[in-house]
Amino acid sequence: MSDEPQADGPAQDAPERRERREKPDEGRSPKGDERHGRRERSRDDGGSGAGRRPAAEQDAPGKDAAEDGDKDADKDKSKDSRSKDGKDGKDKEQEEREERERERERAAGRFKELTRDPLAEEESEDAPTDLAAAARARRAVQQLFDVGRDFTSFDRSYFHSALIGDVNLMLDSRRVGAGMRSGPVPDEELRRLRRIHVEPDGYVQLRTALRARRLLVLGAAPGTGRTSTALSLLDEVTTDAPAATAAQTDNGHRVRRVDPDDGGLHKLAASLGESRADEDADGRGYLLEVSLARPGAPLPAEMDLDELAAALDRREAFAVVVVAVGSAAGPLLAGRYGMLCPPAPTAELLRTRLRERLEHHAAAPGADGPDPAELLTRAEELYGRADVKDALGLDDLRPAETELLASLLAGHVLGDVTREDLLSGCRSLAAAQAQEWFAGVDRALTAPAPAAGTDGKAGRPGTAELFHPVAFRIALAVLGGAPHSAVAAAAHLLTWELSVQCDPDNTPARPLFCDDPDADVALSRAAVHGGRVEVAGVDVPARLIWYRGSALPAAVLTELWDRHFPARGPVVRWLRQLADDPRPQVWMRAAVAAGELCVRDFDHGYTELVRPLAEAPTPLRRIFAATTLDQAARHDSHRKAVHRIVGDWSRHGTKTLRWSAAMALGYGNAAESTDETLDALARIGIHGDGDQLAVASFNVVRLLTLPDAAQVLARMAEWTHHKREPYQDLGLATTVLLALTTVDELLTDAPDARPAGRGDWPLPLVLAADRPELVEPMADLMWTAQNTARSQEVATDALEALLRSAVRKDGTEWTRPGLAALLPALAADEYDRRRLDWLLRRMMNDPEKPLPDARARDLWWLAVTPPPRPRPPAPRGEGTRPERTRRERTREEERHG
Repeated sequence: MSDEPQADGPAQDAPERRERREKPDEGRSPKGDERHGRRERSRDDGGSGAGRRPAAEQDAPGKDAAEDGDKDADKDKSKDSRSKDGKDGKDKEQEEREERERERERAAGRFKELTRDPLAEEESEDAPTDLAAAARARRAVQQLFDVGRDFTSFDRSYFHSALIGDVNLMLDSRRVGAGMRSGPVPDEELRRLRRIHVEPDGYVQLRTALRARRLLVLGAAPGTGRTSTALSLLDEVTTDAPAATAAQTDNGHRVRRVDPDDGGLHKLAASLGESRADEDADGRGYLLEVSLARPGAPLPAEMDLDELAAALDRREAFAVVVVAVGSAAGPLLAGRYGMLCPPAPTAELLRTRLRERLEHHAAAPGADGPDPAELLTRAEELYGRADVKDALGLDDLRPAETELLASLLAGHVLGDVTREDLLSGCRSLAAAQAQEWFAGVDRALTAPAPAAGTDGKAGRPGTAELFHPVAFRIALAVLGGAPHSAVAAAAHLLTWELSVQCDPDNTPARPLFCDDPDADVALSRAAVHGGRVEVAGVDVPARLIWYRGSALPAAVLTELWDRHFPARGPVVRWLRQLADDPRPQVWMRAAVAAGELCVRDFDHGYTELVRPLAEAPTPLRRIFAATTLDQAARHDSHRKAVHRIVGDWSRHGTKTLRWSAAMALGYGNAAESTDETLDALARIGIHGDGDQLAVASFNVVRLLTLPDAAQVLARMAEWTHHKREPYQDLGLATTVLLALTTVDELLTDAPDARPAGRGDWPLPLVLAADRPELVEPMADLMWTAQNTARSQEVATDALEALLRSAVRKDGTEWTRPGLAALLPALAADEYDRRRLDWLLRRMMNDPEKPLPDARARDLWWLAVTPPPRPRPPAPRGEGTRPERTRRERTREEERHG
């Protein structure tokens, strides 16, 4: 119930709730409803009691005889002026009727303003917010953040090192700080590599190119097994090389690592070009890993590679230069020596690692138990279980991750690792990947700044290039599922913010033609697929991008927010920019992600994001704040805090805060119960001059998608028949908006509100088709709105819109099943049918959009034909129940044919 007191006095304009349908203009006998009679007289007199004579003009008992004498003396005079007074009285009565009519028109105009789009810009009625696209974007992005278990999915556990059974986990990515050093590759490592290496797609082409050119620049994302592939290639080509000596084959000196910081390519080419006294150098293989991530890192030129290839050819040796894909490595990979190295398939990698571990366990002294083949089958079945897949949250695994997962699975089937430890270890993989991504940037920032430039200022050349990969990963975590172009544009905005935060004294360069989309996808473990995106209400093809794994978005945001506090400032500024983006697939995804960040640190998120945006002048920013609060309220740990904040805003907030509170309440999670949600929306709707009534009404409609829809409709009926006019306006406006709102515009994710193919249906027709118990309450509300003077025009227009939605423009069926359920309740008596007949004829005679006669007849029969009801069983001993006799047609039905 509403917490507002009910004032005495009759309703000004809204008809009383009916036990049966009655014509609003039907005369009442003296024995009829006296309250109805008082209401009709009040309405005829403009609702102000003007029809009664004033007390000063009424006959007062006890008047003295002198007054009566004066009246007799004036009787002749009054006869002479009676005709003139009669004419003046008629003019005055006409003026009063015209004034009442003008007042009704003004009231209808004011009510029409209450039912305009509440989310449009205040200064423009023609710029509504695209809620349908925003709702679809919200449903898509919520799949990335599983809040059902409250932190289990979003807050991935951190593991630096742990001992689970006999499995030693070392997951602190920052331990890989030392670069590769020069020296021979041990023979034991090469033997194990031959045994467990899984060849990626295109491996044969890589080997052929290396044999033909002697030099190969191998590009791949870090951690994808590129070094193992390079060593495997060098092992094969050097074994078959004619110059390989027996000593090299025996001691494993055929393959050597070369430190890139110790002269790199130039030093290796110079050493190979020296005298041939060192016969052991012939036929060797050399592995170099060139890092291009540091600002100012030198890029090998094509002539340097030619020089090295010539030196290798003279010695019949081979070399593989491993680089990370990216814009810096683009020229190298585009040259004659460059080739990409795809990752190895996960299933085969895992099977190889599992077999190795289980066979090693079976070969240990004193080992007993099942056969390794049986254990391998059990481990593979365990990997396919839904809980393990969910805990893992990665679509494909890299070699190091596969190694760890094989250890966990093998330990579990051998009885050394518990199920809880197995799932915890699986959850740690995504967290370790995110930590590695960010730790790499931190290591690059600790490098000494380059020398001063020509302007005398020391700076960090290439700072934007340095930050772009990590900015792209953050943007992908926030906007996953959006078009690739939107994620790339957002990444560039964030790159700018990070660069300015890092080096505020220097304006960072913004590369315009150096992007490498393929590198961004590879470095971020992303996938791009063809899809569709909504633009101005029309679906168009687009290239959509996601992480290859449901755990990565949450892991990236957790790592960013919990471990890198200086980055919060630029990220907050970036999120505020996304809140102004006109594309629903951008701002809605950013709002949901902002809610997850607030859960990590609600004090910071509320102060820096929610409160400033909730007080913003634009509706888009306020919806952003409301969505952020709703996402936080979905976590049990923050629900009470959100309830308190929204409740305070609805009672004591400013105009913008009340508006934001109404939008948050419309999601259904910002108050303890549906009753409290409706109370808060009523407070907002009737506050002051009702300047927030439109947004309050819209959010009451949004609640109708929840299971408590019957409770919401009952409260709407109470408001409509309330004694105070602001409550009546709230109920009437909500009823009109209910008829005008489609399912996709509700920004809700209730499954009952989104049946297949009904996203563009008006909400009352979906409810009528799926929930028959709601038909009568909705029909009563719509009847009241159509029979109330100030809401009659807009309610009739809304009903016309419902009728026109029966069939699409191409002639296919649209909302006809919903109309078949709702119209019989709207046309329950003769007067309602006459009104429907008038409306259908008005639609048929519309000069702009005339309704075809056949369609009008179909709508008429939908209204006058009662919905089918289950037939009761025939009594025992009787035959088949006879069909119901068709009733006689009314005059209106005959006119419709």
